[in-house]
Amino acid sequence: MDKSLHTAEAALAAEAPYQTASRSRRMAAGVQPYAGTWNRGQVIHLLKRTMFGASPADINYFLAKGMNASVDELLTAGNLPSPPVKNYANAATTPATDPDQALAAGATWVDTTTSDGTVQGNRVNSFRAWWMGLMFDQGRSIREKMTLFWHNHFATQINSINNGRYLYRHHSLLRSQALGNVKTLVREVTVDPAMLVYLNGQFNTKTAPDENYGRELQELFTLGKENNPNYSEDDVKAAARLLTGWRIDYAKNSPYFDITRHDTGDKLFSAFYGFRVIKGRTTATAGDAEVDELIDMIFSKSVEVSRHIVSKLYRWFVYYEIDNDTRVNVIEPLAAKLVSSNWEIKPVLSILFRSEHFYDLANHGCQIKSPVDLTVGTCRELGVKFPAATDFVNQYVHWSYMRNWCATLQQAPGDPPDVSGWKAYYQTPNFYGIWINSDTYPKRNQFTDTLSVSGYTANNFKVFIDPVAYARTFSNPGDPNVLIQDMTEHLLRIPLTITSRYQLKRDILLSGQDQDYYWTNAWNAYIANPSDAAALRVVQTRLQTLVKYLMNLPEYQLA
Repeated sequence: MDKSLHTAEAALAAEAPYQTASRSRRMAAGVQPYAGTWNRGQVIHLLKRTMFGASPADINYFLAKGMNASVDELLTAGNLPSPPVKNYANAATTPATDPDQALAAGATWVDTTTSDGTVQGNRVNSFRAWWMGLMFDQGRSIREKMTLFWHNHFATQINSINNGRYLYRHHSLLRSQALGNVKTLVREVTVDPAMLVYLNGQFNTKTAPDENYGRELQELFTLGKENNPNYSEDDVKAAARLLTGWRIDYAKNSPYFDITRHDTGDKLFSAFYGFRVIKGRTTATAGDAEVDELIDMIFSKSVEVSRHIVSKLYRWFVYYEIDNDTRVNVIEPLAAKLVSSNWEIKPVLSILFRSEHFYDLANHGCQIKSPVDLTVGTCRELGVKFPAATDFVNQYVHWSYMRNWCATLQQAPGDPPDVSGWKAYYQTPNFYGIWINSDTYPKRNQFTDTLSVSGYTANNFKVFIDPVAYARTFSNPGDPNVLIQDMTEHLLRIPLTITSRYQLKRDILLSGQDQDYYWTNAWNAYIANPSDAAALRVVQTRLQTLVKYLMNLPEYQLA
């Protein structure tokens, strides 16, 4: 394990030994409804897992609603977002006849074709920025977190697909089905243009069957690798033959089936599938009919498929370790619910986020924030403002800046390292610890330092953390004890000791003094006259130091 991660773990042991000890065991609590107190700690835990960050306004909102109403609202997807827009200018080399030339700035490009490589590159970058923007403006819903989950599950790479319309269609599919039916989603992804490009499905023909998608469909997307017995190499070959003939209509941005490229022979599967034979067809509907049979056959292995899907959800939302108690008390009942719900994902999440197991203290603060959680969550929790939608050019510039930080920290949305997704969700033994190493840990601090000290300026618009505005979101910022308590509870999932909080108060808010009024008087002077630059500077400097310090703590890396 990396040294920086040991640093974080050492800090946890020093600051909260009782919680570190509880984390070393796995609790026996299962999916029975949580009957404990609905307090700020539980609300923050729920929101940091189901959303990107938990803003003070969201915490207060859901605290008042109670657990059941909160979970119901988080699992309500709402309307789909507006598509990405043309935030770029056409290059001088773009042909006058290219359809993109007639597209106005600020209009969406998702329904317009292009044959120009530069335009295509601009659209791909537009898509990247737009997706980041959706995570910043996620609303009070789990949908964006689930969209990223499905992207990690059905992993594709933007750089390999390199077509804005394919990318938009694919991710609209993941977003629209984020809380929908798993079986339906697998079926639609199978012939989705982006996936046909990424795993070579468009080149899969009867004379040259390509096994890529047939393998990943079983190994990664449905059955998993852990089952024994499991599918065989012959099953991969049979699936590849069945999937021959699918192509992409570039102008329509849709798949179609070409019977002349299809293997019309019967496909025999192994004993794992009961020696099932899927009859070859010779008509124009052969592609859809055979794919439907293939998906039905795979999902008939309901125990294997459901446990694989639920295990991935568990590692995404709760913890990477699945011991025997967790398997029996959580994974298996949730998997049974997935099957009995006819593969609907929402009922499974509804049980998980209401369960004793989810709210057990051993599951608090046991995840290391992903780079997306760190960047998006930091901005949302500390109130970073982005340009308005009317200033879409600057808006996309700043969203791109944030995506670049995600990439620097090794999680660029749209470009996981391979078809298995990001290693933090499957690679033993480190799992989440993969996010933290000698390269990324200092860069994480650099990201939060930049936002809290200088900000990032482009085209005369600066994105930054306003520490004074952040302090004003809390109940009593004039009391240094309450303010320290509120900030640490909000930003850190492992509580600091009383000694640590006192030192923060004395060294930063009180500027080395011992009396609380050194801060209270300064705050009240600012509140009495917010336009007084000197009064503002006093509180702003101290709060900036405090926020920066808290975000540099190892505990800030935990969710």
